[in-house]
Amino acid sequence: MDLPADLRLILVHKQKTSGRLRFLRLPHGTVAFTPLPPLSDLIEDAEPPQVVHHPAVFIKAAEDRLGLPAGSLAHEPEFQATVDTPDGPVAMHLASFTTIDPPFDEAAALGGSFIAITEAMGGMPVEMDLLRHAYEVLLG
Repeated sequence: MDLPADLRLILVHKQKTSGRLRFLRLPHGTVAFTPLPPLSDLIEDAEPPQVVHHPAVFIKAAEDRLGLPAGSLAHEPEFQATVDTPDGPVAMHLASFTTIDPPFDEAAALGGSFIAITEAMGGMPVEMDLLRHAYEVLLG
């Protein structure tokens, strides 16, 4: 199952004992699973969309794409963001891995790795804005 075209995910692992955050970076960037197009920009103080996708749909799709068992990802409802793209607004959601350690092998199978926010420097500005927002939501 693929994610809807107007929906993207940021996937993060938060170490329970230390609070260390690591974001999943795929070959195209930190937005799963389809990159945001060039000229995308975070909409500050965006109104919530009128049509909202149920979290179970995109969590299941992400687990399937990564080859993870059900329950490996949890939606983070405190994170809400909208990105303005040339193709229209895209709802951004945050999901965290529920495992003790990040699923390194599953990420590597997709050409991905787990990175600290500082390792994302040099990426698309909109992705940096989204990671900063996710960081603030998860760690305050």
